Order: sequence, then structure tokens, then C-alpha cells
Amino acid sequence: MKEFKKVISDPVGLHARPAGLLVKQAAAFKSKVTISGNGKSADGKKLIMLMGLGIRKGMEVICRIEGEDEEAASEVLQKFFEENL
Repeated sequence: MKEFKKVISDPVGLHARPAGLLVKQAAAFKSKVTISGNGKSADGKKLIMLMGLGIRKGMEVICRIEGEDEEAASEVLQKFFEENL
């Protein structure tokens, strides 16, 4: 299992556009992706679940990746969070 944390710096938080892009990135991998924050957890491949987390600017999220391609998925998703959120 791979895990990383990120404090959200986007002024609007985890809103529809980056959440949709995040789902696309996560769906490209076989590994299970779980995003946790604001006291909740969601499947990183399901847009509605991600939006339900209510992640705002300044909140910390934890991304957990588990599966056969977790190494590659972790690298791609960390880069995505740094560039988009």
C-alpha cells in the first residue's frame, strides 16, 4: 500500500473540475484508490463520492493506493495533486 498526504491549496477546494480529472487519473489504474478527508473516505474512482467529501482549501487529504500497479498510480496521483489542487 502506498499513501501520501496533501493540504489542498485550490481556493475553491476539491470542486467538480479537478475532481472529474482526478477520477479519470485514478480510473487509469487497476489499484484501489481511496481519498480521505474532512472525517470521511471515498472511492477515488467515483465522482459523486469525491464531491461528497466536502474538501475545502486548507484541509488535508490522504490518498491511499493499494494494488498491483500502486507504485505507478501513486506517482501519477501525487503529481496530479501538486499541479491541480
